[in-house]
Amino acid sequence: AYAVQRVYQIDKKIMGGKGDQEFLERSFHKLLVNFTWWVNQKDSDGKNIFEGGFLGLDNISVIDRSHAHHYKGKLEQADATSWMAMFSLNMMRISLDLCEFNKTYQFTAMKFLEHFLHIAGAMNNISEENISLWNEEENFFFDIFHLPGKEPKVMKLKSIVGIIPLFAVESIRVDMFDSLPEFKERLDFFLKEKPKLAALVSSWIQPGFEKRRLFALLRGHRMKSILNKMLDPQEFLSDYGVRSLSKFHLKKPYSVRLNGDQLTVRYTPGESDSLMFGGNSNWRGPIWFPINHLIIESLRKFDYYYGGEFSIEYPTGSGNYMTMDLIAKELSLRCIKIFLKDKDGNRPVYGHYKKMQEDPHFKDHILFYEYFHGDNGRGIGASHQTGWTGLVAEMIYKYYKPATKTPEDVDSIFRI
Repeated sequence: AYAVQRVYQIDKKIMGGKGDQEFLERSFHKLLVNFTWWVNQKDSDGKNIFEGGFLGLDNISVIDRSHAHHYKGKLEQADATSWMAMFSLNMMRISLDLCEFNKTYQFTAMKFLEHFLHIAGAMNNISEENISLWNEEENFFFDIFHLPGKEPKVMKLKSIVGIIPLFAVESIRVDMFDSLPEFKERLDFFLKEKPKLAALVSSWIQPGFEKRRLFALLRGHRMKSILNKMLDPQEFLSDYGVRSLSKFHLKKPYSVRLNGDQLTVRYTPGESDSLMFGGNSNWRGPIWFPINHLIIESLRKFDYYYGGEFSIEYPTGSGNYMTMDLIAKELSLRCIKIFLKDKDGNRPVYGHYKKMQEDPHFKDHILFYEYFHGDNGRGIGASHQTGWTGLVAEMIYKYYKPATKTPEDVDSIFRI
C-alpha cells in the first residue's frame, strides 16, 4: 500500500498534478483483499493485535516467530501490529486521494482510520487487561509471549521491531478535510466519543505547520524516547545507517528460558551465528536498506507536520540538535557512504576484498548486497539485491548536486 501510494504521488507530480485514477483504484481493491486476509487470519482473537510470524525479519527474535507454538505459546508482535497500523493509514490516504474522483471513498477512508485507532488502542491495552506492547521501564516497544496459565512474558530485546511503530504516520493538509464534509463530520464525532484513544495517536486538535493534521502511533514522549535510542551510536546508529539490533546487546545479550530451553540473542553485526532460517541472513545487528528507507521517509512525514519547528538531539549525547528533515538527510548520507570511496580510495561495501577494491575491472562496478555490516558497512549476503538496496539511488537522487565547476572541484556533491 505504501508503494502504491508513493508511485501514484510521484507519477501525479510528473504529470503536472493529474493522478492516474485507474491505477490507484485498481490497486486499492486488490490491497483491500490483502488487508481483509490479515484481519481475518493474523488477529486470531479479534483483539487488533497481530501475530504474522517472521515477517521477513528471519532471526530477529530469540525464537522462530513462525513457530511460536513449538513453545506452547502465542507471540503478540509489536512489528506485525505496527505494520497493520501503517497499512491502515496507507489505505486511508489512498481512499482520500480517490475522493478526488469519487467522494464515496470518504467512507472507506473513515473505516481505515477507525482500524488504525483501534489498533493503537490495543497496543496500549491488550484486551483491556492492562498489558501493553509499550514498556514504560525501557521506553520501547517489545513483543509479548503468552504461555497458558502464566503471566505474559515481555521479550525485552531491543531490535528494529521496536522502531517499526515509527512507520505508522500520516500528515494531512486541512484543506483536504474541508473538501470532504462527511469524512470530517464522522471524524469529529469519533474523536469526541473516544478522546483517550484519539489523544494516543493524533494531533487533530493541535494543528501543525499550515494547519496540517497528524495521525501517528508515536508522538510526544514515546516518539522522543524511540528516536533517542535509534540515534544513539551505542545502540542503533552506525556510521552507515540504522542497525537492526541495538549494540547494547554486544555486552549484554538478551536471554530467556522457554519450556526448558535457554535462548540467547547477542549483537552480531556481520554474518549470522544462528542456524535459524538456514543461517543465510541476519537481523541481529546488520544494516538493511528497506528499513532505513522507511525510517527516513517517516522522519520526513513528521517534519512535514512540524514544518521544521521540532528538533531532536543528533547523535544522542552530542548536544547537537537537528530537525527531523535534516536527520533524514544525515541518515541518507550514512547509507550512501557505504558505496563511496574513503580517504584511502576504498569503498566500505567491499571491506577487505582487495580485488574488488583495486582491480580496475571490478572496483567501479558496484554490487548491491543484501545487507551490510553494522560496524564497518561491508556488504554481506546476496550481491544482487537491487530490489531494495537499489533504494540508495533514490537517496542519491534527492541530495545529488550536479557539478557546476570542473571535475577537479572538491566541494560537497550533496545539496545543503
